[in-house]
Amino acid sequence: MMVRIEVAGEHNLDDWANLRAALWPVADAADHRDDLLEALSEPGSLIGFLGRNAAGEAVGFAEAALRSDYVNGCDTSPVAFLEGLYVAESSRRLGVGRGLIEAVEAWARSMGCRELASDALLENTAAHDVHAALDFEETERVVYFRKVLDEAPTLS
Repeated sequence: MMVRIEVAGEHNLDDWANLRAALWPVADAADHRDDLLEALSEPGSLIGFLGRNAAGEAVGFAEAALRSDYVNGCDTSPVAFLEGLYVAESSRRLGVGRGLIEAVEAWARSMGCRELASDALLENTAAHDVHAALDFEETERVVYFRKVLDEAPTLS
């Protein structure tokens, strides 16, 4: 399959937002569009790439950001962090995901990064398989905890 990878931005925002809604359906495309406009107004906070098939249809996306805080399993800083990767079911196993990751890797190198990191929920074994197929190595497994605190008492 012929895949064309392009940088995502305001010129292809609707395609990007629709693909995000497919990956993260907790919000609709309009909400994703608003989130993307906000992210794009902060230069350097997020990079996106779209994958298009031979017919020009957007069939996948990848998003990445730079993180300079500690990233689990990484030894350098900054680290490029893959925030999202999605390929439409009809276009999977055709090289779209690999093309998107190669674009993210090139961007990461241009930003001075030596590592590309990502994460997936423990139960999302399909994502684990995709990461392995794209040459990521598992570094560690983490469970996050929280405790809700009561309001602080008022001092008198």
